[in-house]
Amino acid sequence: MLRYAVGLLFSVLVGACDSGTASGISGAGASPREGPVKVLATTGMIGDIARRVAGPHARVESLMGPGVDPHLYKPSEGDVRRLGEADLILYNGLNLEGKMGDIFVSLARRGRSVLAVTETIPRDKLREPPEFLGHYDPHVWFDVSLWALTIRPIARELAALDPVHSSDFDRNAAALEEELKVLDLEVEKRIAEIPEPQRVLVTAHDAFGYFGRRYRIEVVGLQGISTVAEAGLRDVERLTDAIVARKVKAIFIESSVSPRAIEAVQKACESRGHKVVIGGQLFSDAMGAAGTMEGTYPGMVRHNVKTIVEALR
Repeated sequence: MLRYAVGLLFSVLVGACDSGTASGISGAGASPREGPVKVLATTGMIGDIARRVAGPHARVESLMGPGVDPHLYKPSEGDVRRLGEADLILYNGLNLEGKMGDIFVSLARRGRSVLAVTETIPRDKLREPPEFLGHYDPHVWFDVSLWALTIRPIARELAALDPVHSSDFDRNAAALEEELKVLDLEVEKRIAEIPEPQRVLVTAHDAFGYFGRRYRIEVVGLQGISTVAEAGLRDVERLTDAIVARKVKAIFIESSVSPRAIEAVQKACESRGHKVVIGGQLFSDAMGAAGTMEGTYPGMVRHNVKTIVEALR
């Protein structure tokens, strides 16, 4: 499917270039653009930041909706066409989108406006877990202070495509940066409400590493950073041992990962005489539905923090 998608995408792009409609390239004497910039983001977290920075000057859509796991995502024929029609493509990078990253790199080499939003984050600020074999943890959005570093690169790409509204993009970016500074402090204060011995976050996969590092809470995932391989019996036993030994009060399911494995851990703990509750559902690799609080980046963060604090405090 991916090989077919790549071939189809390239044929769409070649047709666009032949007709003089390739996006993101302006030549001498080019006319001012008409209508809003067409932005396609891979995830809702990226799309929400782009939407806030662009304001009314862009039409921002996301490829992956609520409950979609980007580690496992395969583009449909419709997705490929949307990529071919976009003026600006925004993706996370750091292998979050799997082999789709090859598509984005190829698009950029062909002169398209493509941005990996994490590419300007200093490498020494990224997590490089030893079990991830030399790759960086892509779940940067769980450290609000790091996710704020994606704002300016997005604003610059928008300004390059629509210089007439560059001052609006700059102003919106500055306002969003201030909002995320406040959110970062809010998260820190709320997690500190959990007594330190109880500050253990158990989830379906290790998506919350940045969250744990930034806000001082131990994170234990059933699976590793990626969800490509399913959790096995040994993973369940290992996590059960940790929960029983630490007397963890609550564990959490994720909106984009099947709850079966975490429910199996809960039953295993009960069989060993330790009652642990499902503390709620966290949004990890995808946000909530559009039009809800959880369908925005700040709302997603606040939902997660509220759920964690109320279950573990």
